Amino acid sequence: MTLILEPAPKIGMVSLGCPKALVDSERILTQLRSDGYRMSPDYAGADVVLVNTCGFLDSAKAESLAAIGEAIAENGRVIVTGCLGHEADMIRAAHPKVLAVTGPQQYADVVAAVHATAPAPKSAYLDLVPDIGLKLTPRHYSYLKISEGCNHRCKFCIIPSIRGDLVSRPANAVVREAEKLVAGGTKELLVISQDTSAYGVDIGHAVSVLGGQPIRAHVVDLARALGATGAWVRLHYIYPYPHVDNLIPLMAEGLVLPYLDIPFQHASPAVLKAMRRPANEAKVLDRIRRWRSVQPDLALRSTFIVGFPGETEADFEYLLDWLSEAQIDRAGCFKYEAVAGAAANELPGAVPEEVKSDRWHRFMAHQSAISEARLAMKIGRTLDVLIDAVDEDGGASGRSKYDAPEIDGEVHLRDAGGLAVGDIVTVRVEDADEVDLFGVPV
Repeated sequence: MTLILEPAPKIGMVSLGCPKALVDSERILTQLRSDGYRMSPDYAGADVVLVNTCGFLDSAKAESLAAIGEAIAENGRVIVTGCLGHEADMIRAAHPKVLAVTGPQQYADVVAAVHATAPAPKSAYLDLVPDIGLKLTPRHYSYLKISEGCNHRCKFCIIPSIRGDLVSRPANAVVREAEKLVAGGTKELLVISQDTSAYGVDIGHAVSVLGGQPIRAHVVDLARALGATGAWVRLHYIYPYPHVDNLIPLMAEGLVLPYLDIPFQHASPAVLKAMRRPANEAKVLDRIRRWRSVQPDLALRSTFIVGFPGETEADFEYLLDWLSEAQIDRAGCFKYEAVAGAAANELPGAVPEEVKSDRWHRFMAHQSAISEARLAMKIGRTLDVLIDAVDEDGGASGRSKYDAPEIDGEVHLRDAGGLAVGDIVTVRVEDADEVDLFGVPV
């Protein structure tokens, strides 16, 4: 007797937005693969297409709506999820052919919608999911989400209204996931959340058991445990609370990468107060100096907003001077957008668009000079580099401990024959520009 298995439906995925949304996409696909579905790399081969949207800024909403429209035009069977899903009426008004709309973190609802749209045949004969689940990133690095939501109410941000208040995962569950990822080939763990420094606050830093030993749900304890996996551990979305000081010695010990992603957003006390930013009274420059006295190689990356309501030219000049003092290694900048639902929309002192644009260009020029100078300091040094890509001509590119994927620069190598993606190699830096380093393996 020959057993004939009915082919399972194929799922296409368009994942937009931040790494936290990417993790959501991976969880959804992992569950669907467990349920017997296959994955399609293109619209044509998919029985249904999932669009995981971003709704943080108006520009992101427009991109999400365009992606939904493209999926409908190319395939016709589309399910929408993610942050923009909380505006279901708006999505359906723009795209009435959408089959279903779910919000962020509503994994069960997304999966149920797929089952209703393209039922999977029942089969108990195949194990379809690897231990690490399905990934949308290369095998050698993985995003590790430690919590959902945020307790802050920054006036420019609508994330709490979309994703809710802080909900932390148990520490043992996070570390077990990390260990599984490392066993599956992950060389770099990128720790993400809305507010990584606040991890565990909502559950009273509860203690769980890992390998017979207690572990507290606290970012310092978690970072130490993750460092013990042997992978590079990179911390994103760190707010500069006092206990962040305790992470720096872990960097000096080599347990955590000497890298902090801190969304400062501004430096002017008046603007920070208007933004209702947490920890805005901290003497951040003094703390940065102390951090670098413990870990001189510490790399800081951040994001900033120019043109926030009420921002004066003096406030903006204060920010430029602060950047010169802080010596931020990498920085992104956004022109303020009046996002629907944000409390900042009610503030007086709207900044004209032409002024926002002028300040953005001045910010980028100022920061580029700082980044270029800091990269030039690495010429002549040897650095460990994680290889992301190789070519047939003996070249390769990767990232040092000071560079996160997609958002920072790269290290471009010559005479790199024999290297493979995921290798960690020692490189002598020969040159630099304002974004990237250039070198050769030693």
